[in-house]
Amino acid sequence: MARRPAAPAPRARVRFLAWYRMLPLLAVLVMGLIAAAYSYAPGLLFASIYPLKYEDEITTSAARHNVDPYLVAAVIRTESGWDPDALSHRGARGLMQLMPETAQDMVTKGLVDGGSFSAENLEDPATNIEFGCAYLSYLGTYFNGATDRAIAAYNAGMGNVDDWAREDTALHNAITFPETQAYLVRVNNAHERYRQIYPAAFS
Repeated sequence: MARRPAAPAPRARVRFLAWYRMLPLLAVLVMGLIAAAYSYAPGLLFASIYPLKYEDEITTSAARHNVDPYLVAAVIRTESGWDPDALSHRGARGLMQLMPETAQDMVTKGLVDGGSFSAENLEDPATNIEFGCAYLSYLGTYFNGATDRAIAAYNAGMGNVDDWAREDTALHNAITFPETQAYLVRVNNAHERYRQIYPAAFS
């Protein structure tokens, strides 16, 4: 007569059931890790696309000229990609891509202390940021706080923006330079991203 197989030992059965009860906990853990990755990955990704440097210099000059430091960061990212040695084919220099004549004009207008900052030293980050903040402030004042007009004028000049602003339509639709249209979008997008990614950078 064939012998029946022996029943599993009670201890082995308990171990199996204990392992089985861990499955829901493991599923919860996996879902939690997926949720955390989904929450933090966009921020980490955008931080690599929108880096932030020279926080102290931006904070100081932006406060001195009463401009939004996040706007300054957005202009730097769009103009030079944070390269202090950037040089355009037109001769614009440094982080905020300033023309030496524009920088000197800020000294002439009394907006920048020419004894502390030289318009010929635009490759120096602190100097470039000081002149760039002064120029953004000047444009903002000229356009009565209209940030989009100041941004467009930073790229295309005040005279062009004056002409576009006379059109009975939104500024973006009135701009006739595709480069300036794209520039306005890029700066505004970067402005929003910097606020989202670095909420306490300039506090």
